[in-house]
Amino acid sequence: MNTPRPCIAVTPGEPAGIGPELVAALAGEDLGARVVAVADPELLGARGATGLVPFDPEREPRAGTLEVLPVSLRRPAVPGRLDPANAAYVLETLRRAGEGCLAGRFAAMVTAPVHKGVINEAGVPFSGHTEFLAELTGARMPVMMLTAGSLRVALATTHLPLRAVPDAITAERLETVIRILVGDLECRYGLAAPRVLVAGLNPHAGEGGHLGGEEIELIIPLLERLRAEGLNLVGPLPADTLFTPRSLQGADAVLAMYHDQGLPVLKHAGFGRAVNVTLGLPIVRTSVDHGTALDLAGSGRAEGGSLRAAIAEAVALARVAA
Repeated sequence: MNTPRPCIAVTPGEPAGIGPELVAALAGEDLGARVVAVADPELLGARGATGLVPFDPEREPRAGTLEVLPVSLRRPAVPGRLDPANAAYVLETLRRAGEGCLAGRFAAMVTAPVHKGVINEAGVPFSGHTEFLAELTGARMPVMMLTAGSLRVALATTHLPLRAVPDAITAERLETVIRILVGDLECRYGLAAPRVLVAGLNPHAGEGGHLGGEEIELIIPLLERLRAEGLNLVGPLPADTLFTPRSLQGADAVLAMYHDQGLPVLKHAGFGRAVNVTLGLPIVRTSVDHGTALDLAGSGRAEGGSLRAAIAEAVALARVAA
């Protein structure tokens, strides 16, 4: 018996960036799923897409086509030139894809990069995909995790100034993040008793209190309590040696305390094929590891490796969820 291919919604993000041409290049590719572009078909056509057909949930299209759930641009998009008038279009593509996932029409959604600045310039408070989708789906606290091959790195805090990080790492927040991370590794990745390496906040994980007290006062007591419940947590570990091959052996994920503690290592290991996965949502959402690249838009030189990896990850997660 043939297993039905999952139906994956893909949003092309900022219309002046490289997202539309990366999505356009998917036309005709066999990606192991029904890929539906939630976008303006004229925009995709202008960026090179051929074989566009309207999305019909009841009927698979013929080979060599790309399904489109149409959402109209507010103004024609010019590659490399941001236009606040199209901020509403970008948000509408996200809303349509997210609501389609909630309704069961899509098994997952994959997002190309947006430009937060131009959306805010349009008068819409917007801090990112993750927060938008958390509000749309009613999620309590989304958790950001990036993957590159077998390496998975989740973040206790995300886009914060470095001086704000210690105050943001409370016992309540850290416990919530750990429970979401472990829970999604179990239910979305099918891992039994996932082994998570937890980084310390300070250099040398505080060096016994000489380089900061957060490990002794907060992180160690919390990890001990959660280990007593049966969670397979190791740490807190010094971040400067945590990412060595020997330390990572047998680990299912790493929890970094802040953005630039964990992501430089992961992106060095797999930039261009890394995937951003949002944990803690009631839907599957993955994304690319790069930005809008306005300087490359329309040049034909943008590489779609991360988008294809994000689609492959979404397909795999959707199959586990099914």
